[in-house]
Amino acid sequence: MVIFKRDNLGFGLLIGFILPLISVFGYYWWKFSLFSFSDFLFALKTNKSLITAITIPCLLLNIVLFTIYINTKRDQTAKGIFVATLLYAITSVLFKFFA
Repeated sequence: MVIFKRDNLGFGLLIGFILPLISVFGYYWWKFSLFSFSDFLFALKTNKSLITAITIPCLLLNIVLFTIYINTKRDQTAKGIFVATLLYAITSVLFKFFA
């Protein structure tokens, strides 16, 4: 896993944006696999409490990865993960209250 040893802001942003998307599909598969993905997205749009329920586990993966990168002194990658996590969290809050 040499690729994860990089210390690069762009790499941190990339994995910081991709991991929550993978987590959304995992959450869908785990909790909502009986329904179609479009039904799942419609449920997210109409039920605002689901947004919080899905945001926390999806960003948890970023928080764990951020901690690993900080502890291994790869600060640029950690900074990218942190920025991506903040953008996801802010977008989730804005979507929950204004959409």
